Amino acid sequence: MLTVTLEIALRVIEGVEARASSIGCPMNIAVVDAGGNLVAHVRMDNARIGAIDIAINKAWTARAFDMETAELGRLSQPGGPFYGIHASNGGRVMLLAGGVPLRHAGQIIGALGVSGGSDGQDSECARAGAETQTAASSPPAMTSHWAKTSRPISVTSGGSASSAR
Repeated sequence: MLTVTLEIALRVIEGVEARASSIGCPMNIAVVDAGGNLVAHVRMDNARIGAIDIAINKAWTARAFDMETAELGRLSQPGGPFYGIHASNGGRVMLLAGGVPLRHAGQIIGALGVSGGSDGQDSECARAGAETQTAASSPPAMTSHWAKTSRPISVTSGGSASSAR
C-alpha cells in the first residue's frame, strides 16, 4: 500500500508554509497517511492554537471520506446527502474548507489539513501543499514501507545468503 512518508509530509508542509507566508496568514498544517494516522503537524509562528485540532481533523476527514472537506461541507447542508455527518465519528468530522486528499498515481496516499485563515485562505494553502506533493512525487519516494526497508538477497555459490548493500 502506498502511503505518505515523513519525507513527503515535510515537503507538503513546506509548500503550505510558502503559500501561507506569501499571503501573510500563519497556519496549522497537518498531514495524515493512508490510514488517517497523523504523520506530521506544524504550527507556524503566530498561528492560532485553537486551529491545531481543526487542521488535524481536516486532514483526517479528507482521508476518511476521500474528498475535500469543502466539498463535504457543501454536501452536508440541510437537505444534502451527508446532512448530519458532522455528528458522526465522535465529532471529529470537519466540514470547513482546508482538507484535501493527497494522491499518487490515481491512489489516495493520505491527506492534508490546513487551518488558521478564512475558508478561501485555508483552501488556497492546502491546494498549494497538495500540488507540491504531486509535482515532486516520484516512484522511489512513494514506495511501500516494505520496499524501502528490504534489501535484495544474493546467494553465493556456497549456498549462503547475504544482504546486498
